Amino acid sequence: MTTKNGLTYAEAGVDIDAGNALVERINPAAKRTARSGTMSGLGGFGALFDLKAAGYSDPVLVAATDGVGTKLRIAIDTGNVDTIGIDLVAMCVNDLVCQGAEPLFFLDYFATGKLNVDEAARIIEGIAEGCAQSGCALIGGETAEMPGMYHKGDFDLAGFAVGAMERGSDLPAGVAQGDVLLGLASNGVHSNGYSFVRKVVEMSGLTWSDAAPFADTSLGEALLAPTRLYVTQALAAVRAGGVHALAHITGGGLTENLPRVLPEGMGATIDLSSWDLPPVFRWLAETSGMAEAELLKTFNSGIGMVVAVDAARADSLQELLTSVGETVCRLGTVEAGEGIRYTGKLL
Repeated sequence: MTTKNGLTYAEAGVDIDAGNALVERINPAAKRTARSGTMSGLGGFGALFDLKAAGYSDPVLVAATDGVGTKLRIAIDTGNVDTIGIDLVAMCVNDLVCQGAEPLFFLDYFATGKLNVDEAARIIEGIAEGCAQSGCALIGGETAEMPGMYHKGDFDLAGFAVGAMERGSDLPAGVAQGDVLLGLASNGVHSNGYSFVRKVVEMSGLTWSDAAPFADTSLGEALLAPTRLYVTQALAAVRAGGVHALAHITGGGLTENLPRVLPEGMGATIDLSSWDLPPVFRWLAETSGMAEAELLKTFNSGIGMVVAVDAARADSLQELLTSVGETVCRLGTVEAGEGIRYTGKLL
């Protein structure tokens, strides 16, 4: 009797052993993110989380999912993948906190054509770092090796965050005319507008390894500066009292995102001279000939989060946010009327 040696899964392009090696490699990073409520580690068919152990008595769950867009292209092309995971976490948890929720746990989806264990581990260790900084546990995820679906070296990322708040504490709430708008500084482009960024880099004739015209580092490294995490700082302000709304300034900029947290019939006046435009945005605008209005509805333009607060609490909340590491400016106020009215100049 003869045995025919047939095709193996590995020969078809999927290496189960590499996947197992990755899980072993990232286990310490995931364990570092454990928090109250965490019940299980990586490797199960599902991940468990105990809301009661996390301190909630009557919780409402809040969920968010996101990616990092074409910023991935720069990470792939430069080989600098160590912080793209922080971006992934930030894009999810910064949205959650705008609802008034505390991020509790995070799951990731990593897909590639051929699994490179070292590269994947660096990416997921970045995700774990983002989770650790925002106080949420990395409790699960999926690594998908899919030959034929991605060009060599390419990968994709998606993130899923779940948070909670006590019933009745959701935001926005109580936004009123006269509320003060506090702006929290961004850390560059964050994770939106990179199709435009890549087009401008192409127009400039520069490569990722060339010196950045606006920073003392390479262009690729400067544009990969990770999205800032605002979670612990924003929650500190919320718990202090007087916060009526939070707006994460992502794609659509101040022009599109701030109105999302304002009641019907309410708008805002923002003084563009109240903060300095970061050099990266000035370079993007000047290189492309971008108008100020277009800049304000495409990028964060230097403001990554806006906090709408009771005018009587504005001074104390600004002081609190500054004490926990934020660069805070007073952007303007909430007013009657729809939309955003800009005064002053940014460019």
